Amino acid sequence: MSESDADRLALNPLFARPGESRDIPQFSLPEDPMLPETAYQFVHDEAMLDGNARLNLATFVGTWMDPMASKLYAETFDKNMIDKDEYPQTAAIEERCWRILAEVWNSPDPSGSIGTSTIGSSEACMLGGLALKRRWQHARRAAGKSTERPNLVMSSAVQVCWLKFCNYFDVETRTIPISDEHKVMDGFELDKYVDENTIGVVPIMGVTYTGMYEEVTKISDALDRIQKDTGLDIPIHIDAASGGFITPFLQPDRLWDFRVDRVHSISVSGHKYGLVYPGLGWVVWKDKEFLPDDLIFYVSYLGGQMPTFALNFSRPGAQVLLQYYNFLRLGRKGYTEVQQESLDVAQHLAHQIDQMGPFTLWNDASDIPVFAWELKKGHTSNWDLYDLQDQLRQRGWLVPAYPLPDNLAERTVQRVVVRNGLSRDLANRLLDSLRSSVDYLDSLPGPLPREQKTEMFHH
Repeated sequence: MSESDADRLALNPLFARPGESRDIPQFSLPEDPMLPETAYQFVHDEAMLDGNARLNLATFVGTWMDPMASKLYAETFDKNMIDKDEYPQTAAIEERCWRILAEVWNSPDPSGSIGTSTIGSSEACMLGGLALKRRWQHARRAAGKSTERPNLVMSSAVQVCWLKFCNYFDVETRTIPISDEHKVMDGFELDKYVDENTIGVVPIMGVTYTGMYEEVTKISDALDRIQKDTGLDIPIHIDAASGGFITPFLQPDRLWDFRVDRVHSISVSGHKYGLVYPGLGWVVWKDKEFLPDDLIFYVSYLGGQMPTFALNFSRPGAQVLLQYYNFLRLGRKGYTEVQQESLDVAQHLAHQIDQMGPFTLWNDASDIPVFAWELKKGHTSNWDLYDLQDQLRQRGWLVPAYPLPDNLAERTVQRVVVRNGLSRDLANRLLDSLRSSVDYLDSLPGPLPREQKTEMFHH
């Protein structure tokens, strides 16, 4: 190396490469290119300002996979799921995955089931809702009846994707409010919400607000009574976005899946407790008869005839391969062990938080590894759970506070989602931060000044 080269490099260290000393436009396309290393550094450094994904206890979405999964991901992120003629093995693996789910969810005949992967469980929910609506329309037309004003029944704690479905596809939303006596939808007063225009009822296995299971068998029993009294035969779609990968392994005797006659379809997030990186959902129908054929498009694309039932067209295929990797890697025993560890950590956290004094548990993580708590009435008027949320965020933890849904909207809870990757030791560090935050807030001589309360995104 010449002396001049050494001098130039000495004056041009990593963070003083050409281009790095200038301001880059944020909302317009730059005129000139830059070195890939420089562009990488700009994007990488700004992404560092995000929260730490492993400490994000607000999200249900996976934030960790093992090194071999990451290797597989890097090798396959160029595969487009829709190019099934070009990537026939990826297409074959997609089918294996939803057939495995049909079996895990106790389909009486998995070979007669049908399903698909989706971008996430929101798309899966919408496909499930569309199938309900189309079957209802067919039945009404066959009977010479009107197909106007369809409605869908769910609890007020439903996740926002179902409100979107009803809005986007002209379906009336009928929500049953939760209460202290009925914290989840359990069939109570269901007859007041359903009628001849009800396309289906949607119980949730793992309510977003609290992680609690809704009572599928009680809801089904209530629908049986309604059918006996009125003749209305109303199907069920299960939104198992979180519980679909928990219940089969930790509570296998609980009846909620295709063993319940009225359950026609189930949706789940592969990227939640399916343990895959973000961007994957699944929906499975117990039998092909529950997915109307006129919803399926047969597209001539890139040299082949391709059946498709999806809202998106091009989408990543790598996450589908990662799901299959997890099925092979973990098996039933591995999924059981991983989910049990998350549940144990969640129940450890819930017990410790319950013992602290200022809080009352809303639930104790006995369903999925998710629980929520309230501030005890009368504990303090100087701070609330939004202040505690802010204190924890200063310590790196993202633990959201938010109001409960309608009928209980004046109540605020704080929620922890335990996922694979939150060890008991790391959970104990959260408890340390929680205790020190409470000690600080309790030491305040008066209320914290604030302009307005802030609410973190919690879905």
